[in-house]
Formats: sequence, C-alpha cells, structure tokens
Amino acid sequence: MAAYKVKVATGTDLLSGTMDSISLTIVGTQGESHKQLLNHFGRDFATGAVDEYTVRCQQDLGELIIIRLHKERYSFLPKNSWYCNYVQICAPDGRIYHFPAYRWMDGYETLALREATGKTRAEDTLPILLEHRQEEIRAKQDFYHWRVFVPGLPNYVHIPSYRPPVRRNPNRPEWNGYIPGFPILINIKATKFLDSNLRFSFIKTASFFFRLGPMALGFKLRGLVDCKQSWKRLKDIKKIFPAHKSIISEYVAEHWTEDSFFGYQYLNGINPGLLRRCTQIPDKFPVTNDMVAPFLGEGTCLQAELEKGNIYLADYRILDGIPTIELNGRKQHHCAPLCLLHFGPEGNMMPIAIQLSQTPGPDCPIFLPSDSEWDWLLAKTWVRYAEFYCHEAISHLLETHLIAEAFCLAMMRQLPMCHPLYKGMSLGLQGFAEVMVRALSETTYDSLYLPNDFVERGVQDLPGYYYRDDSLAVWDALERYVTEIITYYYPCDAAVAGDPELQSWVQEIFKECLLGRESSGFPQCLQTVPELIRYVTIVIYTCSAKHAAVNTGQLEYTAWMPNFPSSMRNPPMQAKGLTTLESYMDTLPDVKTTCITLLVLWTLSREPDDKRPLGHFPDIHFVEDAPRRSMDTLRRRLAQISHNIRQRNKCLPVPYYYLDPVLIENSISI
Repeated sequence: MAAYKVKVATGTDLLSGTMDSISLTIVGTQGESHKQLLNHFGRDFATGAVDEYTVRCQQDLGELIIIRLHKERYSFLPKNSWYCNYVQICAPDGRIYHFPAYRWMDGYETLALREATGKTRAEDTLPILLEHRQEEIRAKQDFYHWRVFVPGLPNYVHIPSYRPPVRRNPNRPEWNGYIPGFPILINIKATKFLDSNLRFSFIKTASFFFRLGPMALGFKLRGLVDCKQSWKRLKDIKKIFPAHKSIISEYVAEHWTEDSFFGYQYLNGINPGLLRRCTQIPDKFPVTNDMVAPFLGEGTCLQAELEKGNIYLADYRILDGIPTIELNGRKQHHCAPLCLLHFGPEGNMMPIAIQLSQTPGPDCPIFLPSDSEWDWLLAKTWVRYAEFYCHEAISHLLETHLIAEAFCLAMMRQLPMCHPLYKGMSLGLQGFAEVMVRALSETTYDSLYLPNDFVERGVQDLPGYYYRDDSLAVWDALERYVTEIITYYYPCDAAVAGDPELQSWVQEIFKECLLGRESSGFPQCLQTVPELIRYVTIVIYTCSAKHAAVNTGQLEYTAWMPNFPSSMRNPPMQAKGLTTLESYMDTLPDVKTTCITLLVLWTLSREPDDKRPLGHFPDIHFVEDAPRRSMDTLRRRLAQISHNIRQRNKCLPVPYYYLDPVLIENSISI
C-alpha cells in the first residue's frame, strides 16, 4: 500500500470556490491510481483554501507524470465554477510533485495536468506525455481562433458573442460605440477574454466600474457630460481635475504653456519614443537660419547646431490626410504638423519652429516663439493634439495592446503549458484605425529591439532622457533573466532550431500579427540561442515595461486638457496674428468631449487592485532550482533599479517614475 499526500489550492479571487464534487486520478510511470473522491468533513474547495487529502494506492506508482481532476455534480446542488491554482503531491519516497493549473473548470469535466518541470517537445519521450502535449495544443487551437478586426491591423482573439461596432450611416465615418478621443480601446478590451480562463479577476472588474461610476455620476449631476459648449475660461477646466492629484498633474497645469516643458515631454512624457535627431532640414519644412537664429543663442547658427547634433525633429506625417468626424454636432479638424526643437546649453529641449502641414506654402506659415502669444500657444497645442493620436493609436494601442495580444494568442495556440516559454511570458474609428494600419506597415523587428531604437533615432547620448536610461536598465535586467532561462532549457542552437512548437509560435506571430509582411524583418523561424533570447526579450518587454511607459502617466499629462487635447474644433491657422483667447478656447474640445476623454483615461491609468509587479510570479510554474534562482536574481536587479530611480527623482522638479519596476506590471492588465 502506498500513500500519497495531496494538497489542492483553490484560487483567492471571489467565487473561485465550488460546491461540486472533485475527484483525483494519479498517473505514474509504474501505474495509475483509481479515481478517488477528495472529500473530508466540512467545506472543501472554498475560496483561498489549501485542502489536504490522502490518496492510497495498491502499489507505488513510480515517477508521477500526470494527474486528472474530475469535476462532477454534488447531490442536488447546481453546477458552479471552480478555479484551481495547483495540486501538490508528496510521494511515499518524500519527493514533492507540483502540478500547476491556474485555470477555471466551469462545467462537469475532466482536466489533465502534467508535472511542472519545463520540457521542450524533444525532451518528452513517454507516449502518454507526447499525447497529452498534442491534445492540449489541439484543444486550444479548436477553441482559440484568430479574427480580423480591421484589415491591415494585427488579428485578434475571436469571441463569437462579440460584434464590432457598426456604422449607422455608411456614408459617414461615425460608428456606434464611439468614445471621443478613445474610440477603439474600450471595444478591444471587451474582446480580450474569450473564456473564463482569460477573463478579468472579479477584483479587477469590480474596481474598474467602482472607480468609473462615482466620477461619471459627479460629472452627470453637474451637467458636464451633457454640455456641448466651449469652456468659457481656461481656469474652468480645473473643475474636472480628479480628486487625487499628483505632483506631475499639478506641474502640468501650472507649466503647460512653457516652451521648456513642451520640449521636456518629448523626453520624459507619455510618448517618449517619437523624437529624432535632425541632421538636415527636410524640404517640406523650409526653416531658415533667419527664422530661428534668435532662439539658438549667441555665436551659433542653424547649420552649426545641426552639425553639433543639437537639432531634433518631431514629424507627424503618419497623420497626414486622415479623415475626421463630427462630434456633438460640430465638424472636427485635423493636421499633421512638424516641430523643430533645439537642445540648448542649459539642458532644455526647446521648440523653435512649427508647421501645421506636411505641405509648405503661403497658407501654411511656420510659427515661431517670437510670434504672438496666442498664435504660438495654439501652434503648440496643435502639436500636442497630434501627440495625443500618435500616442493613443500607435505607441499605446498598437505597439503594446494589439501586438501583445497577438503574442499571447499565438502562445495559447502553439505552446503547451509545460513548454518553458509558456511559463515565462477625434478621428473616429475609421481614422483611428487608419493611423494604426499605417504605423503597422512601418513597424520593424529592429524598432522593437529597444537598444537599436535609440541609436536609430540618434538620441542614445541625449542628456536628461530618463525614459531611455530607465528603459535600458529594465531591458538589461530582463535580457539577463531571459538569457539564463533560455540557456537552461536550450543548451545549443540545434535545440532551438529543432523545437517545432517554438517555430510554430514564431510563424503564427509573423502571419497573424505582422500579416506576413517580410519587410518588417520579423523572423519566421529561429535558428540560434541568441536569436531566441532577443525574440523573447522583445516579447516580455513589450508586454510589461513598454506598456507601463506609455500607459501609467496618461492621466497626469491629460488631466489638464489643453496639454493633450483629443479633438480640435477649428481648422489649423493659415495666417499669423489672428488667434485670440476666444478663438483658442473655441478650438479646444468642448466640455462634454473633455469629460468623456478624462473619464476613460482616468479609468485606464489607475493602478489595478490585484497588481503583480514585474518579476513577481505568484503562480508557481517553474519548479526547477535554476529557473527559480534566476527569478530571485531578476527581482534583486529590479529592486536595485527601483532604488536608483527613486534616488535620482529626489533631485528632479518633475520626477520620472513610470519605469520604476515597482510600478510596472508583469503584463498588460488594463
């Protein structure tokens, strides 16, 4: 007689427990146990419980390889779901086996789980394990399917019950479900959870609505969300400031008109990956030395500053020609500006010229800091409007959410749970989507490799670029961690090239995310260990730190609407000297649009209640000593980065903390 001590852990989320009957079958290399009901006096499988049982067998089962959990009806009680974290079994010889589940069992079903040791397909030799591996992938591919959301964008998870927004009128680019300033993200977030095992936790779901509800109700009771009029005074916009202010949101409201803060946001704001060093003024932006010499300092000129590497360009060409819509009964307007900036000896990035079109001409003046106060401020506000859409459509939604979803879905479909990589991982809808389609067509594998991006943009040595410094520090920590894990499971290049599941994952990402575009440079297969390390580092960074950099500060930089407007109600200026305070206010978003945009961004940028910081893995997938040591080392490295960031920020008037590892989530969770 052999006795096996069994621990079954139920999830801690509300309603994770079950009243259904749970039975267990244990499979080893020397035999299989009978199906045994797990039951003792009192409640079994309550939320957060770790229940202990003894399973007795006629013989020793040898090395344990698979268990089966059977969920069946209990008496007359109705069926209810159960979230199983893991099952742990202590064999008669004292060896402890861990079987990770971390999934829901909704119906009356049998769930087969294999022991947690990570293995590639080549390492599995037992027929029962190979069959389990193949069956798991087959079942997931039957269940998870790709779907086209917008032609030209990464495909996404198919949910039969979800229907994309439908146009009311095919002749107008206005869509049902449109949210001004944030038209796609909410709809896409509703699609991210195909079944119980991909859904938000109850805590996250509840907190999402509890946060949004009171603020939305307050705006409603004050008549703000129904007001389609212009703001009367700039100071009135502060009436909708969130109750929980921060140092940065207050700083933005006080300093948003200053050129130095305008330039600072290119380095350490929420869209810090756009700026490029300019070595030659483009023909489409005919800035002359006479125009900008007064802003460059004494004893220098435009050509000299270009040669020194002190001139930078923000080019919003990707927005050119995008159609706009009508909001609240008024046509919205759009532009694709160019902004020239100078990095001066005082260490400030200063705007020195702005053109509001990609096509120069007499009706497209170049605005300068020496122009009238309101002309220059409105020109900068148009640039900030362009920033809003490049940030939300490209840097945020496309380059983190949509790409990360494709990474994840390909993993779900192609990698079994035991695989080592599974364990580590105003434009309106039409115009918004077009911006992303254009951006994806220009996305390259090299641009997602972070160190390359800074060099390619010529900003690798730009002082005061805290985003670059912090992101490279986090990247280095992740790359070291990935290197340790990958080299443990893949000792040679042949192990990489010979892993069919890995190759299928990579091929599916190329096909469904990059839509088979070879010019992207994305690999269709991986042949060497260094190639795999780079690939996995890109995936992990994109799904964690990159999202944090563009998501966390949304509210702080947007709460003061003129700093980041989501729509513009008057056309771009075609002549100088005509802008007034009244015309400026009439160009900004109306009260209703401002409130709705703020509600959305406030909700999306709030820290989730069940946050999992980068490097912290509460789900136990790795059981081998080497990977667990690597996880501990990663946490120590991240803790040191966090300490360094906090020490630096003590001396900064505007702290940069969006890439503090303590504030980075392990994955995109909202």
